[in-house]
Parts: sequence; C-alpha cells; structure tokens
Amino acid sequence: MRLSKNIDKALIICGAVVIAVLFACLIKIDRNVTFAEGEDEVFAFETEGSKYVNFYDNGEKLTVKTDAKTVKEALERAEIIINDGDIVEPKLETEINADNFFINIYRARPVILKDGLVEKYLMTASYDVKTIAKEAGITVYDGDEIAMVFNTDFLEAGAVNTYEIKRNGGRTVTEEVEVAFTEETVRDASLEAGKSEVRQLGEVGLKRVNYNVYYIDNVEVSREVVSEEMVREPVKRIVAIGVKKSLPPNSEVCAEWARAAGVSEADLSAAIDLIYHESGCRVNARNASSGAYGIPQALPGSKMASAGADWETNPVTQIRWMAGYVSRYGGWQGALNFWYAHGWY
Repeated sequence: MRLSKNIDKALIICGAVVIAVLFACLIKIDRNVTFAEGEDEVFAFETEGSKYVNFYDNGEKLTVKTDAKTVKEALERAEIIINDGDIVEPKLETEINADNFFINIYRARPVILKDGLVEKYLMTASYDVKTIAKEAGITVYDGDEIAMVFNTDFLEAGAVNTYEIKRNGGRTVTEEVEVAFTEETVRDASLEAGKSEVRQLGEVGLKRVNYNVYYIDNVEVSREVVSEEMVREPVKRIVAIGVKKSLPPNSEVCAEWARAAGVSEADLSAAIDLIYHESGCRVNARNASSGAYGIPQALPGSKMASAGADWETNPVTQIRWMAGYVSRYGGWQGALNFWYAHGWY
C-alpha cells in the first residue's frame, strides 16, 4: 500500500516536471517568434539584419520582422496567399530596401460588365471602371459611360458588382500605357570587385495615348496614334559594380609617398589605383605624344610648381599637387570613378 502511494506520488511529480518544461519551451518559442507592439501583432521570422514589413490586407494589418529580399518573398514567409486577380502594391519583384516597409493587398471580387447583349463575368481587385473593362477585354471609347446598376438576378449571380456600358458613338480611345525604365551600370572603386549594389530602384513611367479607331463591319481592324502625353517619367535603375582592387604588388613605397603628401588611409586605395593607372607611380613618367609628366601626368608638368619647386624629382610634391587636382571631382574616389568611365581624369 505504501509502495503504491509512493509510485503515485512519483508519477504526479514527474508529470508536473514535464508540464513545467513544456510550458517553459512554449514561452521561449513565443518570445522568439511573436511579441506585442501596441495593438498590432508582430511576428519575427528573422532576428539579424532584418526589417519590419507591414501588410494591409482587407482592412487588417500584420507586421513582420523579416530578412526577405523582395515583396514576393516576404508574402511567402508570412504565408499570405495571393489569388488570381488580387493586386499587390508595390509589385512582387520590388526589393525591400527600407525598414518599416508597407505592402498593400487588394483582394479580387466578382464583377459583371454588361455591353449591350454581351455580359462578361470576371474577378478583379480594381474599382476603376475603365480598368475593369480592359480586364474584361472590352474596348471603352471616349465619351462612353459606365455606371453601376442594381443586380436583379441576385439569386443567380450572387453578391456581385454589376456595371453597364452606355455607348455614345465614340470612335477614339485614350489609354494609359506603361513606359519601361532603363538600367545604368556604374563602376565603383569603393566597392569590392565582384560585388554589386542597387543604388536607385527603377520605376516604370506612364504615358497617355489617344488613338483613332477604324472598323470594318463594326469590327476594329486598326488604330492610329493621334497624340501622346507623358504622365510620369520613368526612373532609371542604377546598379553599382564593384571594381575596388587590392594595392598593386610592390606599391608600398608609393603608398608611403602618398601618406607623406597628406592622402588619408580612407583615400589611399583609390589614390594608388589612380596613380598606377596614370603613371605606374613613376616620378619621371612622360607621355611621348602629349608631354604629360610625372606621377599625376600633369600637362604641362610645370603646373606642379605650385606644390613645390622640386616638382620634377620629388614624388611627394607631385602627389600633393595631384591631391589638389582631384578635388574638382570631389576627391580621389570621384576622380577614379571618372577615370573608369572615360579612361582619363
């Protein structure tokens, strides 16, 4: 009898320990994954190098902390399903490049569009009637009217928004057309070779185009552009490509000359790179065709006299003059970037 009581007591203690351990684990998991911030629930999927992303979906807000790189990846991490017809702003391929990033989700709803005897049913997230007509594959001419009408077949069609087109004999069409952005690549000597960075996100432009439409037997056969108006200029995408190199072999003597001329450690790599491109850090380097002279390839070389009377033979004097010259480019790095773009500075 006493043995049975002791066994029961041991089982109760073991059970309590297991429950306590499980509870502690749940608390630990909860602290790592979610926490409260005001009235909004915040989910932390990553902890290092991550950003806060805010989702707005049909009036509901969800905030996550994630290291997702794009809008699409953030949606997948948050297990938010996007259906056909839903609209996501910004677009799925947009990079998440800032903290407290906002993503809006507009859910598709059923719509009926009536055009005379023709009825089109579609799922759309748009509330712009011309956009809805375009999605339905129906051309709306300038002067046509589109209005929401009461749905008399509720039991058959269900809870849908119904729009009807009133034709007014139009034969011109005005449409907004996207204008693709271009991409520019810049070489950056401050960025390690082999690396790249997006310095400016590209944005699609928008233009308004007016057409005359031509028919045969009431079927559109062609359209002619009458006028174009740029609504929003596209913004080019700028990508920096790293070209920074380690100091050339046996360049330490040149580096010491540069330091003596006042070149900072932060500018040293760019300065040595530019110097070696110009003259190989040779004090008496002379361009046979132009006559440019010295480490900076000054033209004429006598310009360097402003930095010292020994400009012909003293490398420190020459680099000191060169440091003043590159200031027109904003410094050594700017001068080197210009050199990479043009082959001279």
